[in-house]
Amino acid sequence: CSNYTRVSEFVIVGFPSLQPEYFVLVAWFFFFLYVTTAVGNLLLVVMFTLERSLHEPMYIVMVSLALSDIGFATVALPKLIARYWWNDGSLGFHTCFFQMHMIHYFGSLNSLILLTMALDRYLAICFPLRYPTMMTNQTMAGLTLFCWGIAHIFPGISTISFTLMPFCGPNKIIHAFCDTMSLKSLVCVDTSRQYSLAFASAMFILYVPLAFIIFSYICIVISVLRMAKGQGRMKTFSTCATQGCIISIYYIPRFFVYVTPFIPNLTMTPDKRIATTIFYSLFPPVINPFIYCLRTKEIKQIFRRWLQKRKGVMPTKHGQIVAVTMSN
Repeated sequence: CSNYTRVSEFVIVGFPSLQPEYFVLVAWFFFFLYVTTAVGNLLLVVMFTLERSLHEPMYIVMVSLALSDIGFATVALPKLIARYWWNDGSLGFHTCFFQMHMIHYFGSLNSLILLTMALDRYLAICFPLRYPTMMTNQTMAGLTLFCWGIAHIFPGISTISFTLMPFCGPNKIIHAFCDTMSLKSLVCVDTSRQYSLAFASAMFILYVPLAFIIFSYICIVISVLRMAKGQGRMKTFSTCATQGCIISIYYIPRFFVYVTPFIPNLTMTPDKRIATTIFYSLFPPVINPFIYCLRTKEIKQIFRRWLQKRKGVMPTKHGQIVAVTMSN
């Protein structure tokens, strides 16, 4: 492949079997998905900024997850919306690789954030007396910044490796965005070594944190079972079950998509692979604000207080409601 015409741009195809009459409907769906993700997670960020009572380690990691979800949706969805709204799926060569890097970056970052969240809950429940000194705001902020930095390493290696490879054939990406699996089929040389390296990196950054998450939740369950029966036990179990559901949605479909190419006689159609990828990538960012925030007592109280202020009532210390008279 010494004499080849370098591809200057790529084209996002999206769902290859989707009929044109459904393009606008799909565009509206992804637009609604993006707005819901951005507004829901931005509301959490604004609330954290305005309410000093939320300046605690647990909420710091929640805000980190919210910012990561906004970042992923912003990188992945606008071009997909443009592809179905205006039939504009073209991406410049380097723009595509930038998108690929950021897609895998936010995927890695979310895995590390979930690890940090599990660590925080593990210390809070299993070591309640030592938790205030072990996990301070400064410690959590440092862990968060470390996650945002180190998450670039493995995606960066894969991105640089693929950028240096020759693309001399078709430029249509049968996917919703640029990623390693869709780009490797467009390279005009053997990519088995590069793809194996990318796959190993992905498995490491995803499933080493998952191993600790599983270990931490086992320890949490054991600690909760030792508690006296009561509302505290049920609340802890409810929180763990909710987070376990999100973790399962994040990890299990992703693993299935990654290992399919390595299992003989097991294939996924492009449409099913794209739909599965979109599900595990975009469903958690949409519901995370509702699960992690609306189920949190402190945040629900803040919402209630904000709504009461807008209606012209103020809560008293004893929970009574007092009308606020407005004078000119």
